[in-house]
Amino acid sequence: MQRILIDMDEVIADPMGEMIRWYNDQYGSEPDKARMIGSWVKGFPEEHQPMIMERIKAPGFFRHLPVMEDAVDVLRRLNERYEVFIVSAAMEFPNSLKDKYDWLMEHFPFFTWKQIALTGSKDLVYGDFMIDDHVKNLKNFKGKPYLYTSAHNLTVTGYDRINSWKEAADIFLK
Repeated sequence: MQRILIDMDEVIADPMGEMIRWYNDQYGSEPDKARMIGSWVKGFPEEHQPMIMERIKAPGFFRHLPVMEDAVDVLRRLNERYEVFIVSAAMEFPNSLKDKYDWLMEHFPFFTWKQIALTGSKDLVYGDFMIDDHVKNLKNFKGKPYLYTSAHNLTVTGYDRINSWKEAADIFLK
């Protein structure tokens, strides 16, 4: 059975969308998406970026994120045909570990705890395919990498892209 490794943030969970929603509620304005290249945090006003990072690092932030459209349905079907692992570089934000696990169990209850790898480096995992929004996680991957499109990676070239979970279904569930 082929193995698919799937990132969490900006791939199946939407931390950027949640932060934009919160920021708009608090400040009545939107970040500048054109400045998000490299990191979506850069789209927020410079004086608010430290606050944005503190919010990301705070306990609870990753627990209530929106789910990317069609992710639940497509991942359920992928899980029936592939060996699927959710792989998230969670150690950068240690408070996220329990939040991410609880979030996954709530929204993707068809995965077992054995299918979740919360790690510091994705170089530790192997598979046939990887879907991730960060090139740093794809560049040393030995299988077939797919770049999941996000505001911060719009200028990246050299990778096959997945722009939505419907598109992923077209690739993997033909």
